[in-house]
Amino acid sequence: MTTDRGTSLTVAEFVEYCRTQAGLLSGHVERMGDEARELLDEIDAEMAEIRSRLEGGGVDVGGTQGPSTATRPNERDVDLESIEELERDLSEKQTLVDAKQARMQAFQDLAAGYTDLAERLQDDVEDGQEALTRVVEFEADHDAPAYFDERQTLCEAAIEAESSDPE
Repeated sequence: MTTDRGTSLTVAEFVEYCRTQAGLLSGHVERMGDEARELLDEIDAEMAEIRSRLEGGGVDVGGTQGPSTATRPNERDVDLESIEELERDLSEKQTLVDAKQARMQAFQDLAAGYTDLAERLQDDVEDGQEALTRVVEFEADHDAPAYFDERQTLCEAAIEAESSDPE
């Protein structure tokens, strides 16, 4: 394939591009994994805090309570409220962990797709233009531009080139 600069792109260059994209995605997965582990550590610490409060006897989880005085709130109510707040926080963090795990899986799937595409290009394609077409189609089919904030994909470059083409 010849570009506007007159250079010819090879299948090997598209294979390397796919491997680079897979590597970048894997790096994103590692960072998201670190973030998820931090959240899980926070969840563990908060669970330990809840257990500690429950085992400390500061909260009555059953039975009937006598009426509280108007001047001083029942200490058990205050503890129960703080535990409920911790539980809400835990629930929010668990939702974040679940979302990160789903996102990590999507990034892993796309990375595996790029790796498979690189192998197929290397084994089955001899023409740079065909390799470019396959990469652009793969990226369009898998919404790859959504995964790369800091980098333009070939799909985006092809769309940009098409929209600026005067023909």
